Amino acid sequence: MTTWEGLLFGLGFALQPEVLVYCLLGVVLGTFVGVLPGIGAMAAISLLLPITFYITPEAALIMLAGVYYGAQYGGAVASILLRLPGTPQSAVTTLDGYPMARQGRAGVALFTAMASSFAGSVFGIVVLVLLAGWLSRAATAFGAADYAAMMFLGLVAASTIGASRPAKGFAMVTLGLLLGCVGTDVNSGVQRFTFGQTELLDGINLVALAMGLFGVAEVISNVRDPDRQGVAERLGLRSLMPRREDLRRMGWPILRGSAMGSFFGALPGTGSTLSSFLSYSMERRVARQPERFGNGAIEGVAGPESANNSAAITAFAPTLTLGIPGDPIMALMLGALVIHGVQPGPMMLEARPEMFWGLVASFGIGNLLLLILNLPLIGIWVAMLRIPFHLMYPAILVFLCLGVYSVRGLSFDIVAVAMIGLAGYLLTLARFSPALLLLGFVLGPLIETNLRRAFLISRGDPMVFFERPIAAGFVLASIALLLLSLWQAWRRRAGAGDEVSSG
Repeated sequence: MTTWEGLLFGLGFALQPEVLVYCLLGVVLGTFVGVLPGIGAMAAISLLLPITFYITPEAALIMLAGVYYGAQYGGAVASILLRLPGTPQSAVTTLDGYPMARQGRAGVALFTAMASSFAGSVFGIVVLVLLAGWLSRAATAFGAADYAAMMFLGLVAASTIGASRPAKGFAMVTLGLLLGCVGTDVNSGVQRFTFGQTELLDGINLVALAMGLFGVAEVISNVRDPDRQGVAERLGLRSLMPRREDLRRMGWPILRGSAMGSFFGALPGTGSTLSSFLSYSMERRVARQPERFGNGAIEGVAGPESANNSAAITAFAPTLTLGIPGDPIMALMLGALVIHGVQPGPMMLEARPEMFWGLVASFGIGNLLLLILNLPLIGIWVAMLRIPFHLMYPAILVFLCLGVYSVRGLSFDIVAVAMIGLAGYLLTLARFSPALLLLGFVLGPLIETNLRRAFLISRGDPMVFFERPIAAGFVLASIALLLLSLWQAWRRRAGAGDEVSSG
């Protein structure tokens, strides 16, 4: 079966009324749980797994996939309007999406997020169709040393790109790495930095960390401004549309983010969270005015949103063609297939063509449904800003606590999110970047796992990072970025010294 024949076959299958209903149900539920801070696709898919026992495996996979990429759309809403990341992937969207909302451009930010998400998904679908086999083979070429070097490059790039004080960036990344060490060591079973708290055996809850750094800290910051009001005027359709300059700035970030997300989404163990952070880092690096980022740069919304949605699509490539889940959500998908007696692997295209091509076709249909459903709702989301903030704060904190509690069912996480929020507020006052802390926390355990695995395979020989071409390329790029950062810091210091002496 050729690619074109497979697409037509899958489209006919996905347009069946029963399958179409499950696709619509999945994307609607995904958007809803994405908008609610702290819940995310993981909890929603876990709750829906028992329902899938009563439907066909093809419809079950299409519905669960709709929840997954639908949550990517909805996660941007709370990030932009309330600075509460609906999903971990959308945490980076708060950095510029929320400042745009504060500047009266909430509609433009939401439109940008929706359009970028749709474009990234379409790009991911094309890549999945044309390059699924190649992407799976490329994923298997990455070893432990390559993964460790790649993630180290991500940390270096994030802490140096566009930073006026790289030392503060490195400090936040290091703190994130240390927090990522909390919990039980996977290899030895030794408890690390738990201080006798059994709730920390599994580590610090990522949702609690993100909610505290970006949600509670923002509430504390805004409570200090009792006179702050929401958006008083009603926004018309014209005010929701981006300007010509905005459209010009969106194009290349969407393309770069989609390409980056498609690549990293196909690599097992990376997922859409990493691709969204790396996309933001790239946009800051290539921008002519990197100081705009963090103050409402539309590129900071377009790039990450296209990246995490394209990654959500291509993440199915290794899961379906190799049976290797790329992240915990893909592991749930894999579990659902196994429960239904479906064995993912290289022969799946031949053994279950209706499942693979039907899923690919449902991606296009589902994302089109998301675009049709979400664009008219932008006005409703923006209307939330007209609610007086002294009434909104208690509701934000209630939803935040419910979202955090729903993940593990521990009251400890509610206390943790309050303490993290206070620390995040103090860090913001000192002009440290909470986003870099979150990035270090996300990548820290992955770097540690792959670093230890690489040393075990090489019997402790550090040259393994230079003997493999992929790892060597990432290491050399990291060194180049560090040297470039030091050179730029020296130039700024020299320029400041010249100004003082001339004055």
